[in-house]
Amino acid sequence: MLKHLFPEAKYYDLLLSDQYARLLRNPALLREECLAEGLTGETQRAPIIIDEVQKLPSLLDEVHWLIENKGLRFILCGSSARKLKRGHGNLLGGRAVRYELYPLVFREIPDFSLEKAVNNGLLPSIYTSEIPERLKQSYIGDYLKEEIAAEALTRNMPAFSRFLEIASLSSGEMLNYQNIASECGVSAPTVKEYFQILYDTLIGRTLPAYRKRSKRRLIQAPKFYFIDAGIAAYLSKRGRVEPGSELFGRAFEHFIFSEIIAHSGYMELFYPVAYWRTSSGFEIDFVLGDSDVAIEVKSSVMIQNRHLKGIRAFKEEYKAKRYIAVSMDTAKRKTEDGIEILPWKDFLDDLWDNNIIK
Repeated sequence: MLKHLFPEAKYYDLLLSDQYARLLRNPALLREECLAEGLTGETQRAPIIIDEVQKLPSLLDEVHWLIENKGLRFILCGSSARKLKRGHGNLLGGRAVRYELYPLVFREIPDFSLEKAVNNGLLPSIYTSEIPERLKQSYIGDYLKEEIAAEALTRNMPAFSRFLEIASLSSGEMLNYQNIASECGVSAPTVKEYFQILYDTLIGRTLPAYRKRSKRRLIQAPKFYFIDAGIAAYLSKRGRVEPGSELFGRAFEHFIFSEIIAHSGYMELFYPVAYWRTSSGFEIDFVLGDSDVAIEVKSSVMIQNRHLKGIRAFKEEYKAKRYIAVSMDTAKRKTEDGIEILPWKDFLDDLWDNNIIK
């Protein structure tokens, strides 16, 4: 994408062994080459792109100098901030803006297939592939395991592999580190460190519990989601997810969560997203903003009153701007007490048109 957007950019690809080796030996080559071309903030026509920058944290001091002294602009991209932090890399505080790319979203795919999305996932090469399972196998083996091991993020790969499977079964569920640790045969602090690896390598994220004061006693534990429903499905070894099944319902909720997170980031709204659950079992899947929008996700083809118990319990506690049930219904509806029932395509159209939250 960056090569397409900036075809004239000076490009350093640290996956190339010769490029990596020479800059590892002498990071100052970056500065010297930019100076040799007479690059300044005034003469620079395109940003300088450094791909997989986490492989060489020492380059960031040179980048910092060129920004400060020559006004140069850079795009630094990669798949993990963890190695930069562990290598005590210069994180360019105040001089860099972070952007995050997500898996493909509904609006980016012509002839979008929900069933394909929840089974294949929405990583670009996998969604469009005729052999998605083979590609997911390669992704898990070559990246999640081998690359993480190569960066010395964990030494106990059998335990980490087991952890990935257990974490995938827990995707969309409240985190219980002790239970997961028991399943993996490691300590709870080690499990917390494993989850941190997933966060730092952009593979997973947490969904915090909604904490605004309530008359009901609330659950405070966060939930965990993999960044892509297809990866979670592959790791859990559940096989194909069929519409109407319980597994489809969980994958459908995961998909909606991914769309919401991507919308918040891409539109630069950065609204908080949380879930709400009481100790007595009332729950809604997502609360956007400061109780601006309450969302319950159901894969039912016909929302009924029994599906709305959680959102009605939330409605008794908090005044939101909108209460929405996202479902497989074929037409929009609205209950007498103001709960909107939106087919998932209508919800996503409204979301990406900024009509759900602004």
